[in-house]
Amino acid sequence: MFPSNKEEHSGKDSRDLNDPQVRLKRDCVGIMAAFRINKPFHHMVIVANTHLYWDPELADVKLAQAKYLLSRLAQFKTLISDEFECTPSLLLAGDFNSIPGDMVYSYLVSGYKKPAETIEEEEVAPIPMCSVYEVTRGEPKFTNCTPGFTNTLDYIFFSPSDFIKPVSILQLPEPESPDVVGFLPNDHHPSDHLPIGAEFEISRE
Repeated sequence: MFPSNKEEHSGKDSRDLNDPQVRLKRDCVGIMAAFRINKPFHHMVIVANTHLYWDPELADVKLAQAKYLLSRLAQFKTLISDEFECTPSLLLAGDFNSIPGDMVYSYLVSGYKKPAETIEEEEVAPIPMCSVYEVTRGEPKFTNCTPGFTNTLDYIFFSPSDFIKPVSILQLPEPESPDVVGFLPNDHHPSDHLPIGAEFEISRE
């Protein structure tokens, strides 16, 4: 879904980052799909997943990707709403390469925290989103654990409504837990990221 550039590599970018066409083209992905629940009642759920750019020095690129993703989600939600005459629930998860409170995180939850009447006329109101971990027990202490970096980068966001609410989350290990001591990946966790998860209850429209 994001613009792609096959010349990008895992090291520092040696191209002219002052050129917006170069700066914004990244091999990052975003996908979305709508699912219809038929039993015990009908309800539409939009599920989206993404992996934003990693480089902390290009925070503006990650923010641009987040804004683009939410704009496409808003379009898709409108399409599903019109096509099926419903109010779909919305879930967004992934590796956002962004820590709690930074520009990307703050933007994603701004629609939930910012009252509609405070939005300027020229602004596009972001989809109200909140983090399932934050509203239940607080963001985990970390989801990524490597020798050079340990912090939270992965999230499950949902658009709160009368139709959906989180009922449980996957508990993550503490920093001193034996299965994460010595950093990741290891014999217990095959990735440098920990898995996160949540269960939701969906109510009748």
